[in-house]
Amino acid sequence: MEKLNREITPHFGEINKVDIPPHERLDLDNGIPVYIIQAGTQDLVKIEFIFPAGPVFENKPLLASATNYMLNEGTAKHSGAEIADMIDNYGAYFQAEHSDDNAFLSIFTLNKHLGKILPVISEILHESIFPEKELDIFKKNSIQRLSVNNEKVDFIARNHFRELLFGSDHPYGHHVVADDYERLTRADLVSFFKTHYRLSLCKILVAGKMSKEMPQLLNDYFGKEKSDGLHIQSQIISNPFTFKAVKKNIQKEDAVQSAIRIGKRLFNKKHPDYHGMQILNTILGGYFGSRLMTNIREDKGYTYGIGSGLASNLQEGFFYISSEVGNAVCEKAIHEIYFEINRLRESLVPNEELQLVKNFLMGSFLRSIDGPFELAARLKTLILFELEADYYTQYTEKIKSIDPSEIQYLANRYLQADSMVELVVGKQESE
Repeated sequence: MEKLNREITPHFGEINKVDIPPHERLDLDNGIPVYIIQAGTQDLVKIEFIFPAGPVFENKPLLASATNYMLNEGTAKHSGAEIADMIDNYGAYFQAEHSDDNAFLSIFTLNKHLGKILPVISEILHESIFPEKELDIFKKNSIQRLSVNNEKVDFIARNHFRELLFGSDHPYGHHVVADDYERLTRADLVSFFKTHYRLSLCKILVAGKMSKEMPQLLNDYFGKEKSDGLHIQSQIISNPFTFKAVKKNIQKEDAVQSAIRIGKRLFNKKHPDYHGMQILNTILGGYFGSRLMTNIREDKGYTYGIGSGLASNLQEGFFYISSEVGNAVCEKAIHEIYFEINRLRESLVPNEELQLVKNFLMGSFLRSIDGPFELAARLKTLILFELEADYYTQYTEKIKSIDPSEIQYLANRYLQADSMVELVVGKQESE
């Protein structure tokens, strides 16, 4: 056997083409669309039910998250503990999540147990009752958790940053206070559930090795309820982008570190410049070798970690930079953040650096479609944002084609210092 020479760099192959398997679609008898990713070798599937039931649809804070959390806490027939036991007995896993815009209910199960698991999910979606006792426990635990989190500068910064971007009355900008939990009632949750978790509003996403029986089972349990024809309206407030610089400091005397948030409201995934901004963001702060990490962590030693990102909701999105640094070096860290932003605006990114980022992004994208559940996550984005089928092909083409001049153009168009919101939470000190 030939001995491996570790002084020789392994061959590096460039990724030229990315193939994403197509999905199928079928409609249940009542018109509910079912999107199917048929992939994987294990006799396992994930079924995800998607509802327009995020905070943008609530007329009272916390309705969306509380309803989502308590869906499996009891039905007309079974207690929450009994529901959990039924799911556990078949080795399945139930998960309830929500974004700002939608609610997601997922069940992971073996195909052979579908006939036993789907009735349980149907019961949850049709007969959840939100027991008063469980709601009281949820409220008490949540208020306690909120009290603990409100001692953390990172938590405070995250909440107040979104408020500065969107305003406290905007569903994307409201941050929760203890009184919001106190004002929740069981009647609120029941009403929100009946309005926003109607099957006529649902989309179903299936990923894995789907059995021949699954389409009929889905139709039996979720395809018989007729649409009531009602539509729901989000509570989004028309609020134009704010490009005026805003700076705010929240003093926390006992803080060891200061949390920094810098950013602005921006477009979402549907905008033609989104792919280009993803690449620009990666250069700035989107991976471990980014400029912010290299400068502020590796060179200056001001932080253990710093990053930037693009958050994308259905209505709009935002750009952000986040970090926690020592109180004494907070101002210096902020100075270096703007230095790196300005460097992108004033100078072309070297081709070698850009190629490294391109390789990283292509590799990351390949990992993100490696498996049926990962493919389903990509498909879900296409469905929710109503994107074209070639959206990810456009993304990979943009990675390959973008050049330093386009990066500089985007930086000058969207990263002006006088358009940024800047927030610091911590104990204000000077070195």
